[in-house]
Amino acid sequence: MAKMTLAVHAQIFCIHSFEPEEPIPSDVFTQEMYFIGKTKDEISIVVPEHLDINSRECEPGWRCIEVIGPLGFSMTGLLSKVSGILAKKKISIFAISTFDTDYILVKNHDLDCAICSLKKNQYHIIDVPNHQ
Repeated sequence: MAKMTLAVHAQIFCIHSFEPEEPIPSDVFTQEMYFIGKTKDEISIVVPEHLDINSRECEPGWRCIEVIGPLGFSMTGLLSKVSGILAKKKISIFAISTFDTDYILVKNHDLDCAICSLKKNQYHIIDVPNHQ
């Protein structure tokens, strides 16, 4: 199987945690890129770090690595392979999937090591400029 192209987004993100019954701040929906996940226990929201929203807990300083898609649902193991490479370097990830592709968030201070490790494993890395 040919290695995938991965795109590193210039934007720095923050991961927020909310109580499950809390309303989602309306500013979230004006962002060019955001992710929302809800369970019975919490709401997790990933937004650009510059957006100041009041959450019960937040974790700033994440960079986004996008698996260039679209990826078919029959494609298996892509996220596992990338996360395995990063795990060997002790790089923690926050993974997000959409209908078309996968996104791997790594801490900004781990980005250079992550890119180097992925390149050593024949992944093609490109940059995505910041649009804001």
